[in-house]
Amino acid sequence: MHRVAISSTGLYTPPEVISNEELVAAFNSFAELENASHAGDIEAGTRRAIPPSSVEFIEKASGIKQRYVMEKTGVLDPKRMRPRLQARPDTEISLMAEIGVAAARDALARAGKQAEDIDGVICACANMQRAYPAMAVEIQTALGIKGFGFDMNVACSSATFAIEMAVNAVKTGSARAILVVDPEITSPHLAWKDRDCHFIFGDVCTAILVERLENAPAGAFEIIGTRLLTTFSNNIRNNAGYMSRSEDRNPEDRDQLFYQEGRKVFKEVCPMAAEHITHHLAEHGLTPAGVRRFWLHQANLAMNQLIGRKLLGRDASRDDAPVILDEFANTASAGSIIAFHRHHDDIQAGEVGVICSFGAGYSIGSVVLRRT
Repeated sequence: MHRVAISSTGLYTPPEVISNEELVAAFNSFAELENASHAGDIEAGTRRAIPPSSVEFIEKASGIKQRYVMEKTGVLDPKRMRPRLQARPDTEISLMAEIGVAAARDALARAGKQAEDIDGVICACANMQRAYPAMAVEIQTALGIKGFGFDMNVACSSATFAIEMAVNAVKTGSARAILVVDPEITSPHLAWKDRDCHFIFGDVCTAILVERLENAPAGAFEIIGTRLLTTFSNNIRNNAGYMSRSEDRNPEDRDQLFYQEGRKVFKEVCPMAAEHITHHLAEHGLTPAGVRRFWLHQANLAMNQLIGRKLLGRDASRDDAPVILDEFANTASAGSIIAFHRHHDDIQAGEVGVICSFGAGYSIGSVVLRRT
């Protein structure tokens, strides 16, 4: 059995930014148009007027100040309210594969590795561009990696669940190194017309290189343990799928996009995540107080603050648990990896950190790391 490490991470950041101010202006223009077109029903009390959004509402509700997206003009068009993405012929690389390759190359370069050093690719994210062929195989082939690739989806916990799959392959010797790639193009599945969630998501891609510790560069993070948990809940859901056309569904139906019961998620997931992390650390003779840094899922600032208090018995500082969602918004499975990518250089040899994600399922995944 081989000891396993995270050797490096990579990041692809989309070219366009939507500020809260831009988003609010577009949403409020949309709301005005909708309310005007249904003025009679609203006056008769058979339809509710869409209330305006505000920068203050968004930042208080989430801590988000902006988000990166692949395309912004469609999102900010009050008559469209969704990205304008261009279909590509099958002879061209897919958009999701393209950004996956970019993040993977960044991770490889940071570790000083080549394609021939890698044996597999796992594409793990909340929203796949297509059902098949697997996005991972397209990414693998574009990178020139000989081996295998497969896709997996555990919503916002996809990256941590994929890390466990990669760890198991490397630990048992079936692979020397695995790239976990998380291309989160979330903007097409966000309900930009829904005031309660129109600000939540952003686009991004991360990559994680998992390999044998003996082959890892100096300063790598040895993976001490991984732990996964799922329990079914309808509180975060998206019903769009290949059966929708056979059910004669309208693609514009609200449940064909992301929707959630936010208050229930907050109330139920926070204690689950804190308990999960505490028990995982205990399995390795560790306590939350002995952890140098927590790289938590970046969905909502208040959630992370509450989890930090439950873990540490005090308010967690941004040094204890870095925040990147103010810049990136919720990027589904990539959020905790961005936090790790941006905030690990100052971790000293021997210090322990925890990557933890939580999301739809419910699903929770944690990875305990020690710097070498």
